[in-house]
Amino acid sequence: MTARGRCSAVLVPDGGRLCMSEDYFRCEQHLAAEGVTHSLVLERGGEALWLPLVVRRIEGTPFLDAVSPYGLPGARIGGLSRVPPACVDWEDTGLVSIFVRERLGEPHCFEGGTARNPVCLLDPAQPLHLRESHARHIRRNLRLGFDTTCKPVCESSPEEQEGFKAVYRETMVRDRARERYFFSDAWFAHAFRAPAAWLLLTRTPEGHIASAALAVRSDGFLHYYVGGTASAALALSPAKNTLNAMGQLAARLGLTLHLGGGLHPGDALEHFKRGFANATACFYTHELVCNPAVYARLSGQRAAGEQFPAYRAEQAAPSGLTPGAASPAPACPPLAP
Repeated sequence: MTARGRCSAVLVPDGGRLCMSEDYFRCEQHLAAEGVTHSLVLERGGEALWLPLVVRRIEGTPFLDAVSPYGLPGARIGGLSRVPPACVDWEDTGLVSIFVRERLGEPHCFEGGTARNPVCLLDPAQPLHLRESHARHIRRNLRLGFDTTCKPVCESSPEEQEGFKAVYRETMVRDRARERYFFSDAWFAHAFRAPAAWLLLTRTPEGHIASAALAVRSDGFLHYYVGGTASAALALSPAKNTLNAMGQLAARLGLTLHLGGGLHPGDALEHFKRGFANATACFYTHELVCNPAVYARLSGQRAAGEQFPAYRAEQAAPSGLTPGAASPAPACPPLAP
């Protein structure tokens, strides 16, 4: 039995089924795309939470560790939240460590955590003063004949989906994005079936896709998730039209729009997004050591630096929101301005 005030922890190899909800970052399609393998079940006094995890073998050892799927999934909450990690009995999980990504808002699954880069929000309940240069460029593109469409992604055509993938991948190549951001066709096939996602496409007067984005609804926010801009259209910054339409979608849905942040605090990408924002927030991660003795043995002389877990430091995980990394990048890949 678990002592009074402590939580039991059990890993269930169910592909995250116990964690599923209507929120995008815990929906069936997203968990399948991310290869979620288990639900971590925490229980105390009749209350519980269910955390989706990708459980991984630690190469060259008999041990396992785990990481939350990409995005801001947090946990499905059944009355239990803000659990002090020190009050969890981790032994039955068999895990050495867990890297947890919280949802953007409350409730959080664990107490404390590491505050990451600030992210930009567009709150429809607050006044918005769109940056003048953004507004001017949006109007110019409209005069030129650029047009933005928005529809549930599951209602989009194969042509629209293939066009989105092409523009997205072109952007990742141009920006020299890390490998984690080059999603497979299978990943996109799952995402395109998600009911809580919208596809936004900005086309040139000739009908070519100039800018594209996938927006997803999760935990009370509309999140700009993935997107990009065609190289041929960069000079006209059609992404501004795409983001403007996304803000309108958020307003219709009555949701705050989460635009993400920069690759680094105060960089050009963050500056671009702040031109559409009227608020900011932080998201949090947790670097949990479940088996301190094994963690110390595997880490050896490696210092507790930016990467978590330390014993994976030599593998150079590709980004902060990728498995094993402790310095997260924005909650979505870059959207070129």
